[in-house]
Amino acid sequence: MVIDAARIPVDPQHFWLRGEKPAAPVDFDEARGVWNVYGHREAVEVLGDPKTFSSDIVRVMPIDLDPALLEGDLTQLDPPQHRKLRRLVSHAFTPKIVADLEPRIAALTHELLDAVADEGRFELVADLAYPLPVIVIAELLGVPSSDRDLFQKWVEEVLSGGQQLSVSAQGEEQLREMNASPEGMREINDYLLGHAAERRRNPREDLLTQLVQAQVDGERLTDNEVVNFAGLLLAAGHITTTMLLGNTVMCLDAHPEQAARVRADRALVPGAIEESLRLLAPFALTYRATTTEAEVGGRRVPADQVLSVWLGAANRDDRVFAAPDAFDPARDPNPHIAFGRGIHFCLGAPLARLEGRIAMDILLDRFPVLRTDPANPPVLMPGTDMIGATSLPVLAE
Repeated sequence: MVIDAARIPVDPQHFWLRGEKPAAPVDFDEARGVWNVYGHREAVEVLGDPKTFSSDIVRVMPIDLDPALLEGDLTQLDPPQHRKLRRLVSHAFTPKIVADLEPRIAALTHELLDAVADEGRFELVADLAYPLPVIVIAELLGVPSSDRDLFQKWVEEVLSGGQQLSVSAQGEEQLREMNASPEGMREINDYLLGHAAERRRNPREDLLTQLVQAQVDGERLTDNEVVNFAGLLLAAGHITTTMLLGNTVMCLDAHPEQAARVRADRALVPGAIEESLRLLAPFALTYRATTTEAEVGGRRVPADQVLSVWLGAANRDDRVFAAPDAFDPARDPNPHIAFGRGIHFCLGAPLARLEGRIAMDILLDRFPVLRTDPANPPVLMPGTDMIGATSLPVLAE
């Protein structure tokens, strides 16, 4: 799938969305002082070796970040602490627990679509792709799903901008802004801290109670660890599915012949979702930092260097994927890395896939026609970190 940038503007650094290829699997961006990893094999190597390529990138930044913002942040942790904290919630996403959510997800999908079914058009993100996963993850955590408008405001503020990280001198202003703790971050932390305090007084059967009661090496999690952990689950628990749903609809809309195949053979729905994840990776970019000198893609990368691992570009590497720009719901194998790889593989991937499959099946059942609105093209999220629609008007007649 190649996006017509004249119709749907894309970030200049997402060149692969325009059908362009990187000049090399790995290169050095002198302006930002960052190594770009575009190749699939190279990305898998980096993500699979946390000893050499650390997730703790803060230590190589030219300024200090507030440590309170990082306590309990799985995305910044390496073994053994990462393993200990991840184990606390991994049991909440077991295959059985995720599968048992299917009736609730289906009921929510129908409920949300009932509100727009007779209108002939609706806004896919606002009416379904955002509220569905937010309600599910909020119920798992034990916070009111009725507060989802607050969650959206906070997450949008925290994620606003999303420009590729710079560690050069010219990037110091960017890093100061990161250190300033945006208002949205403070608000969501205060919100979750209040709910965590209530769980200590009145435990319930929810993830937040499990976090406040959990112990690592005989010690309870700190308030910052609980709040940052819960905030990560709340944000990541819905953002991926929101973008996955919108991206799958956009892929099917851009390929009507494949959409007809999927409608005729629902066994292809999971494959369509995997292809949308490959072509439009919701999290297009992640970072690592070298702990020692390493060779990546034939380049010698010194110690204490930041690597930008472009998952979105790696998923179109023609050394791994035949016809990498084609949308093929039957592609097999499809070793995309949209959910990452290694110890940081997305914890909520099974839930996102289940939500996506159920919602897509119901959409196809309820709407014999489902297409984007030519007069109102999708609007993609700004910045480099993510690829997904913030607005996706669709016609259902």
